[in-house]
Amino acid sequence: MSYGVCGDFKESYEKDYEIYQTVFHKSCLFAFLILLYIFPMFANKYILYVANVVSIYLIGAIGLNILTGFAGQISLGHGAFVGIGAYACAYFTNDLHLSFWVAMPLAALVTSVIGMIFGLPSLRLKGLYLAIATLAAQFIIEYVIIHWSAVTNGVLGKMVTSPSIGGFAFDTDQKYFYLVVTMAIILMIFAKNIIRTKTGRAFVAVRDNYIAAEIIGVDIFKYKLLAFAMSSFYAGIAGSLWAHYILIISPEHFTIGVSIEYLTMIIIGGLGSLIGTIFGTVFMVILPEFLRYISSILGENYPAVVNSFAAIREGIFGLIIILFLVYEPKGMAHRWNLIKAYWKLWPFSY
Repeated sequence: MSYGVCGDFKESYEKDYEIYQTVFHKSCLFAFLILLYIFPMFANKYILYVANVVSIYLIGAIGLNILTGFAGQISLGHGAFVGIGAYACAYFTNDLHLSFWVAMPLAALVTSVIGMIFGLPSLRLKGLYLAIATLAAQFIIEYVIIHWSAVTNGVLGKMVTSPSIGGFAFDTDQKYFYLVVTMAIILMIFAKNIIRTKTGRAFVAVRDNYIAAEIIGVDIFKYKLLAFAMSSFYAGIAGSLWAHYILIISPEHFTIGVSIEYLTMIIIGGLGSLIGTIFGTVFMVILPEFLRYISSILGENYPAVVNSFAAIREGIFGLIIILFLVYEPKGMAHRWNLIKAYWKLWPFSY
């Protein structure tokens, strides 16, 4: 007599540790990637611009989630590290005349080294005290960007050119989309695999209980610095791609407001969740665009309201975020997991 199999069973640790464990998951991923790469053929210039911004911000947000979400080290200076990557890449390409493909990883490495330097206080500080230390890093880096004119050109900004390979230049939104999306996918896969390794488990141990982690032999200082280095590396890549997308960078692009936006992305999406990072980034990039669209509609019908709406738009933005955090404190990733669990058990979801 034969019996039907009910459930999803694994016969080895390798199978149990696969990222995509079923044919359905793999098929959905494959279909999504196909749709993603044909998307630029049908999207207009504005939609492509938003998609490019989402992809660049996503890379930076993944780095911050590695540091804050997985390793538990709060940072309020991530926007400044993105700025280091942008200016370093611009300096390598403009002043040293290096290829973008050489300058981008070099800029990311420079950002990693500086991130490790500012991560040194994490040995003695944690929580809000560490947040204040990284906030100081934000202001120090901003000051250097503004006043080190020989490298950054100060408040006048620095111009760069579009990256190219051979005779092909990524000089349109459509072409640049393929570059930034491919980079985002590669770095997402890298982050996903790092979290599944000994290093990733050490990050989580440091986050959950650093005393217990130290007792069982985890080198706390080593993994804290490594988390800062990896986070800054991602920030450097994001900054390089941002600089060569907008083609002119200035200190206004890397203020404390940008750092707060990055932190909000990973909190809304879900700390310690890479899929949540995607949700949070998309939400935080599209929400201002949606509010801007509402403002333009009101401007057409009620011109007198436009100025008032523009003034309170930031307040609306903040209110939406507060409400979201109140009613979904674990982030969008938690809601996504609940939705998946519901349909996995449906119609017996009890």
